[in-house]
Amino acid sequence: MSTDGVDTSKRRFLIAATSVVGAVGVGFVAVPFISSMEPSARAKAAGAPVEADFSKLELGSMITVAWRGKPVWILRRTKRNLADLKTLDSQLRDPNSEVHHQPPYCKNEHRSRKPEYLVVIGICTHLGCSPTYRPEIAPPDLGPKWLGGYFCPCHGSRYDLAGRVYKDVPAPTNLVVPKYMYLADTRVTIGKDDEGAA
Repeated sequence: MSTDGVDTSKRRFLIAATSVVGAVGVGFVAVPFISSMEPSARAKAAGAPVEADFSKLELGSMITVAWRGKPVWILRRTKRNLADLKTLDSQLRDPNSEVHHQPPYCKNEHRSRKPEYLVVIGICTHLGCSPTYRPEIAPPDLGPKWLGGYFCPCHGSRYDLAGRVYKDVPAPTNLVVPKYMYLADTRVTIGKDDEGAA
């Protein structure tokens, strides 16, 4: 078949125009598809850091803040609570917090940035139940050595008022301390620390 007398410039123009229209069409299809892979605003908000104000928290009291669908406890410890922590090491599985369940700035005897305030995720490290706050000293059901802490009613795990797990209970590790930083004396951001890491 002879191509003599055929205007190839029109053919090139039509091929180029068709290619451009096809590329634009692919772009219109690809953008929503790629955007659908981004997390939704709701998902982003669920993982976002949260602020907590505990200026009205009395000594020996605790509040719960929701972060990433988990309860985070903020406890204001008394001087006696802090003194009692030092007497419990022999009863605890990991008294020096060797398992990395806290940021480096909370790897101390009180597992917190400020001794008076504990910030900890309120989920048992055994099977994920939520322990109860039991501040009373030597209640009949927990025995004479109990100096206050957290008791998991699901399987009997016990933690002291620094979230450190007792020996001979099902929970294998201490309660988790999330990253957090102080914005003021009684206000924190949970889920973010001074380095900006979330």
